[in-house]
Amino acid sequence: MKRRLFLISLLTALLATWAAGSVASAVDRKSYDTASFKAAQQSGARILVDISATWCPTCKAQKPIIDGLAEQPVNTDLVIFEVDFDSQKSVVRQFHAQSQSTLIAYRGKVETARSVGDTNPGSIEALIQSTAMK
Repeated sequence: MKRRLFLISLLTALLATWAAGSVASAVDRKSYDTASFKAAQQSGARILVDISATWCPTCKAQKPIIDGLAEQPVNTDLVIFEVDFDSQKSVVRQFHAQSQSTLIAYRGKVETARSVGDTNPGSIEALIQSTAMK
């Protein structure tokens, strides 16, 4: 009986790990590069620029919120560009960002919304939805 419970627990843990990996890999996050960003803008894409740092607790809190919102069917066309606050200083300046945990939304070439340090799922959702056609 104990062996059966152990095997069921093990199988459950493996399935949960597999499912978490599947969800995480479905979000299309791209490391920022100028050519890809400009191409996305030219195509009129819905874009989210995520300026973050690996050491930032706010950035770590934002990531699962953004990934969860990106998984929603209404957001499958969202392109997320990651900018590393520490190693991409020129890009950070290009976006006029003052700190990590900055999120900038675009519809093509038009900036539609910006936030800094926000971990509220509702307001991050509103920021992402600002990129949708009206």
